[in-house]
Amino acid sequence: MYETFYGLERKPFQLIPDPKFYFGSKQHSRAKAYLEYGVSRNEGFVVITGEIGAGKTTILRTLIDGLHGSNVVTGHLVTTQLDAEDTLRMVGAAFGFKVKDVPKSELLITLEAFLISQTSQGKRCLLIVDEAQNLSMRAVEELRMLSNFQFGNQALLQSFLIGQPEFREILQRPEMEQFRQRVAATCHIGPLDRPETQGYVEHRLKQAGATDKPTWGDGAFDAIYRATGGIPRRINSVCDRVLLLGFLAGRTHLSADDVEEVVKELEQENALPAPRARAGAAAPDSRPGELAPASTLPLDVDLTQLSVDAGTADSVAKHLARLSAEQRLDQLQRLERSLLRLERINVQTLSLLQKLVGAIRLRGDEPAALPGPETGDAKAAAASRPADAPADMAVDKTADQGADRPVDKAGGKAAARPAERVAAKLAADKGPLRARL
Repeated sequence: MYETFYGLERKPFQLIPDPKFYFGSKQHSRAKAYLEYGVSRNEGFVVITGEIGAGKTTILRTLIDGLHGSNVVTGHLVTTQLDAEDTLRMVGAAFGFKVKDVPKSELLITLEAFLISQTSQGKRCLLIVDEAQNLSMRAVEELRMLSNFQFGNQALLQSFLIGQPEFREILQRPEMEQFRQRVAATCHIGPLDRPETQGYVEHRLKQAGATDKPTWGDGAFDAIYRATGGIPRRINSVCDRVLLLGFLAGRTHLSADDVEEVVKELEQENALPAPRARAGAAAPDSRPGELAPASTLPLDVDLTQLSVDAGTADSVAKHLARLSAEQRLDQLQRLERSLLRLERINVQTLSLLQKLVGAIRLRGDEPAALPGPETGDAKAAAASRPADAPADMAVDKTADQGADRPVDKAGGKAAARPAERVAAKLAADKGPLRARL
């Protein structure tokens, strides 16, 4: 956006790590030397730690770019919030072979065969693990086991672990003793000092194509150092906004006041919004229906200016106590009504279940129809049988019945229909009921 205004070829303070902007401070040069030493040694682990935004990834990418065209085959692992077996699969994927739905045993065999193949061709395999502080203990142990792969007296795999300072604390645990014995070198990257901060800013502007613009006033670099603490990523963020401010103002000379203004803007943008109290809202730790503590309620009154006599204060206290008691009584009444409604619902549910069970029992007592070939006599009986009589019932036309009723063929007894059984049960229940009445 502002590149043309300052005569730049590219953005000098982008947040994405770019090896073209690598700045060799004392600590960055030392860390890079440790990595190069590890590559030449071709065994064990090299551990590099540093604060967030200290430039660890930039060093890594600078190293990887320098290895292009060499006999070193690199695998770069970034996602480390995985369990041990998934970490092992990511290692395989980093070197470019299939890992999906492959058992762990077959995965290890494939990985070892790949490493042996590369070593036989005169190549060396280097695994780079970024964000190592996210590795679980079991994942670190899996990586240590990979370092046991050998071809003759030559190690098949070397690993660089890059992480934040807490990874150093992980390495100091007693259970990490075996891993510590495999570490060939370790280095920590701290922040830049004041002269390095100025050198860093000027270096990135020069790499972006700057010649005589922008210019910096007295105290500008001091303000940048105070605001960023010498962390490269923070320096990028502040300087990018300062260049934007100068562009919007049409000035190529940037002062300490410009830096301070940008720093205030960034602080306001990154500040968390203050919680706003809602009217009638209870405190987070209060029970439903209780009044929120006075300390959580917004007050527009200066309490130091209030002057109340003892009698008035006592009267107000009694009134507040009465209101609090009434509020608690209302709460108990609401709770009681809720329990009564719940009890009625339970009673109704139980009644419906009893009716449902009764209906199922009645249906279970009905005789099942047995279809079969009909003879001439059966056809005649069926013609004289009531339409709703069961198929296995004959019709008894004896004189003392006075009406056609279905008869059970097996026992010869008149079978009661479900409706008749229900009516009989109701009639039987009326007797005790009348006696009680």
